[in-house]
Amino acid sequence: MTLEASPDHAEVASLLEPLDVGLEPALASLHARLALDAQLIHTLDIAYRIVDSPVGKLLLAATDRGIIRVAFELENHGDVLQLLANTVSPRILQAPARLDDAARQLDEYFAGTRREFDLTLDFRLSRGFRLNVLQHLPRIAYGRTESYAEVALAAGSPNAVRAVGTACATNPLPVIVPCHRVVKSDGSFGGYLGGSEAKRALLTLEAAA
Repeated sequence: MTLEASPDHAEVASLLEPLDVGLEPALASLHARLALDAQLIHTLDIAYRIVDSPVGKLLLAATDRGIIRVAFELENHGDVLQLLANTVSPRILQAPARLDDAARQLDEYFAGTRREFDLTLDFRLSRGFRLNVLQHLPRIAYGRTESYAEVALAAGSPNAVRAVGTACATNPLPVIVPCHRVVKSDGSFGGYLGGSEAKRALLTLEAAA
């Protein structure tokens, strides 16, 4: 009896290579079809995508009410998605089309050609005074800053300076809702949920325009 020699790893890889070439686009097509079907039959509550930016990869997530989350890599995108699943809905899918407009406007912002975002936002992750703070932040003009004390006054609670810091630190929509424009009274940057370098980059971008 003659035994055929077993194919080595290179031979197996060679045999499977045609399958690999066709598998990725097939999976991408299947995923796109799944996302479209989920949206059509209203089983997709949160769509998300990841975009590249000068401050690192940003996770964008949207409900049917609007953009609900922008997250820096520093926040851990997996943790952010899990928290959305726990607090809003577990029906989450990577479905980039719903976020095409947000991705385009972010590209324009980072290119220096957009100063304001024209997007519908879903603020359900913020309540009370934190929400008051977030609603004030877009009124800080592009390229300008306000101190935490000035924002506290504008939000209706002049003594709530620390609470302004908390509202900025927990802002679910950074960059689009510009908490990076809030600095300390002495002009130093203060903290930022995307990291100090990200805050510096955003303020430098706006100052240069």
